[in-house]
Amino acid sequence: MKRVLKWSALVILVGVGAWLFTAYWTSTNDCDHKIALMNPMKAIRYCEYGSPDDVLKLEEVEKPVPNDNQILVRVRAVSLRFFDGGMLQGGVGRLVFGLRKPRNTIPGSDFSGTVEAVGRNVTEFQPGEEVFGVRAGALAQYICVRHDGAVVSKPSNLSFEQAASVPTALVALQGLRDTGQVKAGQKVLINGASGGVGTFAVQIAKGFGAEVTGVCSTNNIDLVRSIGADHTIDYTKEDYTKGEQRYDVIYDLVNNHSFAERRRVLKPGGICVLAGIGGSGIHEDTLSRAVGVFTASFRSKFVHEKFVTFGVSFNTKDLGILRDLTESGKVVPAVTKTYSLSESAAAYKYLSTGHARGKIVITVE
Repeated sequence: MKRVLKWSALVILVGVGAWLFTAYWTSTNDCDHKIALMNPMKAIRYCEYGSPDDVLKLEEVEKPVPNDNQILVRVRAVSLRFFDGGMLQGGVGRLVFGLRKPRNTIPGSDFSGTVEAVGRNVTEFQPGEEVFGVRAGALAQYICVRHDGAVVSKPSNLSFEQAASVPTALVALQGLRDTGQVKAGQKVLINGASGGVGTFAVQIAKGFGAEVTGVCSTNNIDLVRSIGADHTIDYTKEDYTKGEQRYDVIYDLVNNHSFAERRRVLKPGGICVLAGIGGSGIHEDTLSRAVGVFTASFRSKFVHEKFVTFGVSFNTKDLGILRDLTESGKVVPAVTKTYSLSESAAAYKYLSTGHARGKIVITVE
C-alpha cells in the first residue's frame, strides 16, 4: 500500500510539473505578430512583466469593431485599481495574467467615455451617450463592451475623470453592504480611509447611517474629514487597536495588525471585512499581509467575531446604485491625480508606492 501511495504521489507531482512547464511556455501574447494596421488607434501595451518605465509603451494597434451585441466606446478616462501595479510586476499574479508573459497586453479596466457605435442587437445605448463601467483592456482610445456587461450611463454632474473612478466603489459598496452588513447607528472603522477604495468606503458607510472613523496618515486627515468621517485616527501617532473604542465593523484595506489586535477592538459578534493588503505594488511585507488575510479568516471560525473575505461582482445593478449615489451628490469621487496617456508609466509608478491618495486617473486624448 505504501508503495502504491508513493507512486501515486510521484505521478501527481510529475503531472503538475508537466502542466506548469507547458503552461509556462505556452503563455504568450500577440506582441510579436506584426500586422499592417487598417484602422490604427493608440493604446498602452505591456508585452513583458517588469517596472512601468521598462514595459509600458504607447503604441498603435488595430481599432476594435463591435459585434452585434457590443457597443464601441471612445474612451475618455481610465482610473487605476490597486491590483493594476501587480499586473505589471507579475509575481503571484502570473497565475492569473499569464505565467511567462501577460496574455492581455492592454492594461486598465475602469473607464468612462462616449458611445461611438452600437451593434444591431443593442437597444440600451445610442451613439453619443456618455457611459462608464468595467472592461479589461481599457487603456486605449477605443474599447468594445457587451451591451449587457458592466456598463451604465454616466451621471451628467460627473466629469469623465470622476466617472472613470466610480467602478472602484463596487469594492466598498459590496464589502460594507453584503459582507460587513453595515446598519444605521453602528460604529464602523475604515483602515486605509484615504486610498482609492477607502475614500468611497467612508462615504458609503456614512450613507448607511454609520458613525465612521477613518484611519490614515497625517497628510490625509483633512481629506478624510472632508468626505464625511466623524472621527479620524492618524496611524503615525496612534494605534487604533490600542484604543478604548469598540467597533461593530472594521473595513480593513491594509491588514497591518494581528488577528488578536483587531479582535480586541471589535464588539462581540463584530465583523472585520478583509478588503485589502495595503495598496498596490510588491512591498517587504506584502506576502505576510496576504497570509494574514487567510489565517484571520480561518481563525475566526472558532470565535464569535468574524473576519471575512469577499469577491467583487462587476454587475450593472450595483453600478446603477453607484451612479445614483454620485448623481445625487451623496458620494463624490476623490480624484487627486490625473495623467495623460503618454504619462501612464508615471501614473503606475505613483500607484505602486502603496501610498496613493484618492483615485488616480489617466485621461485618453
